[in-house]
Amino acid sequence: MRFFRIGDKIVSREKLVEQITGILRDRERGATQADTAATHGVERSFVSWLETLGEVRRGRRVALIAFPVANGDEVKALAQARGVEFILVLSQSERESLEGAPADQVFNRVLETLATLKDFDVLVLLASDWRIGTIEKILGREVVAVNLGPSPLRSDVAVDLKELEDVLDGVICRSPKDGEARPHHAGARAKAGDLLRTTGRWTRSKKS
Repeated sequence: MRFFRIGDKIVSREKLVEQITGILRDRERGATQADTAATHGVERSFVSWLETLGEVRRGRRVALIAFPVANGDEVKALAQARGVEFILVLSQSERESLEGAPADQVFNRVLETLATLKDFDVLVLLASDWRIGTIEKILGREVVAVNLGPSPLRSDVAVDLKELEDVLDGVICRSPKDGEARPHHAGARAKAGDLLRTTGRWTRSKKS
């Protein structure tokens, strides 16, 4: 346990983390700022300040799935930096390990993933051409697809991180109401018209 001495006070970092986690969890579950503040014995303005301090972005809920990927760590880091809430990135060996599991485990994993994705507004999918079409039909959600190559893909593919960065910026900056892009940070470089048209190897599904 880590303590800080501030004047005549001893402050526990773990206690702070526990309290902050509880506040954010209550807010995530739908409690109002006022109710959350009352539950945890703090001012409503403190709850608001915490949310502002930790805010990564606003807008639509975005998920990312990519397979089979050679530079998975870099892809995950980029998605996390952009505030993507659900990230599933697999290499070919990881995919084969999953496919080699007992059939009931594979089936349950697929169902759980599909159920989770239903809660998201848009899925960024990096996969083979056949997988892209199939997943679009199953989800009935907007799918922004980056085609990693023709099916079947049996070896890892290195994702173009600059291309993925542009795709994520286009998806995250776009307003779900008017289809326009708005910068979510100073480094959002591309304009809405450039990012939201079909270009290169990525396309938006007709569900959008």
